[in-house]
Amino acid sequence: MAQTPMETSFHVTHEADRTGETLLVGLSQFGLAGLTAVDYLATQLELEETGHITAEALPSITPFAEGRPRHHTRLYSRPDLEFTVLVGELFVPVQAADPFSRAILEWTDHNTVDEVAVLSGIPLAHGPEDHRTFYIATEDYRRDRLAETDVDPMGMGFLDGVNASLIERGLDTDLDVGVFVTPVHAQTPDAEAALRLLSTLKAVYDLDLDTGPLEAFAGEVKNHYAQLSERLEAAQSHERPDDRMFM
Repeated sequence: MAQTPMETSFHVTHEADRTGETLLVGLSQFGLAGLTAVDYLATQLELEETGHITAEALPSITPFAEGRPRHHTRLYSRPDLEFTVLVGELFVPVQAADPFSRAILEWTDHNTVDEVAVLSGIPLAHGPEDHRTFYIATEDYRRDRLAETDVDPMGMGFLDGVNASLIERGLDTDLDVGVFVTPVHAQTPDAEAALRLLSTLKAVYDLDLDTGPLEAFAGEVKNHYAQLSERLEAAQSHERPDDRMFM
């Protein structure tokens, strides 16, 4: 696998027989909205951890709860569901976005995954009327998933980092890729933004998911995610993906 000047590489370990056709992704990004959303999804649907991603030559973290450590980037699934959820608590700097995305995409290539959906917050100046979810998606994803929904496209701008790498693969291959974004506020985690992303996911994938307890869930993990946010803020500005977009 080609490596960046940082010599960073990633490796996916996963149970091969526990893969759905869709990968739902939430990472340690702005407002932690996407991460909060997929973490909540995995918890509420009682998904089982079926794999993880390790990083080499990158400052890492080892999260833990009630004294039990866990991998920073984990894959969850359930036999009766057609999707796998990626919960990424490790902040991936923009210089490491390509190898991280390649590791994910090599995994999708070798499994039955033909669709990727990313949930993400964006630090965009906005008013109350913009408290909604927007999409940036490949043509196939728009046709197959969004034609019957009322999710609006993002007006203009550009993606950077992991989101850009995944969308770019979707442009060049038959992999369907959609990135769902919503404006986020400074508080972490932004539970309202996570709720908007989950509501969109419910509509797009017809999920039976109770989003009522999300506020309580966000409260339970507030301190944990606040520490992640501090690490994100401490990262040098050139390491952060821009995700610059305009309404």
